[in-house]
Amino acid sequence: METTGADVIATTLAAVEADRAASGKLYRQFMSCGTLSVGLYRLAAGADDPQSPHAEDEVYYIVAGRARLTAGDEDIAVAPGSTIFVAREVPHRFHSIEEELSVLVFFAPEHEPQD
Repeated sequence: METTGADVIATTLAAVEADRAASGKLYRQFMSCGTLSVGLYRLAAGADDPQSPHAEDEVYYIVAGRARLTAGDEDIAVAPGSTIFVAREVPHRFHSIEEELSVLVFFAPEHEPQD
């Protein structure tokens, strides 16, 4: 990750993915400013999504892969370019993952990742 100043953080998706892979975790937060945090979430084809509802609102942006997302009573097909808002505390999870899924996750307010 590259920091350009106290109020600016810049990076590339390749750098974030390398850091996430090195961590051995599915989710790696790479930006945080108190009111917003951003992370990269990666799930393999056929994997189970272990997440549970969060205390923060979320926006998912699908970078790569194909799957479905169940959120509340909705079941949505997701593919590269899909953008989905999920309100705080709404049960949700990706499923039927056909191709490795790479997702940018935006949390507001900031999310404290669980190890």
